[in-house]
Amino acid sequence: MTMLLTSLDIPDAFVIKQTTFADERGQFSRLFCQKTLAPILAKREVKQVNFSRTTTKGTVRGLHYQRFPEAEMKFIRCVKGAVWDVLLDLRPESPTFLQWHAEKLSQENNTMIVIPEGCAHGFQALEAESELIYFHTAFYSAEVEGGVHVQDPELAINWPLPVDNLSVRDSLLPTVEEWLKD
Repeated sequence: MTMLLTSLDIPDAFVIKQTTFADERGQFSRLFCQKTLAPILAKREVKQVNFSRTTTKGTVRGLHYQRFPEAEMKFIRCVKGAVWDVLLDLRPESPTFLQWHAEKLSQENNTMIVIPEGCAHGFQALEAESELIYFHTAFYSAEVEGGVHVQDPELAINWPLPVDNLSVRDSLLPTVEEWLKD
């Protein structure tokens, strides 16, 4: 099993293409390998693994992040269906501050995205019943969670489907302009 790491334009963000073994019985793939991912992880370790299922095509979740000192790196893989996965750089010192990157993650393409600390994450379900597995380098902490609205015109995120089915929480997230004032 191999994992091919590709750097993105956003510093410390990566796409990981993973190989699978398949035969008439099904398939096998490695979701995580600390040894292979050591250059990305540095001294971090995975502290929490989460699972999400999105039942309705077009649903958007996000854009969420955790502030320091509980900022987290996330490794995200789609294990069923397909999503349009978005990361947004919210690090003021970054050369790509307020820039976003999107990547299609699907059960078929065996792709994982790495979202660094200080970046927000969101996704749109491209298929009903899409499922994601998240590997986090920090524990969830409601006291330091934050977010930015997915439909902020300043960001102009190119969602492939009409934005639909936002949670109340996500619909109340601030625009970038409001977020910068905090």
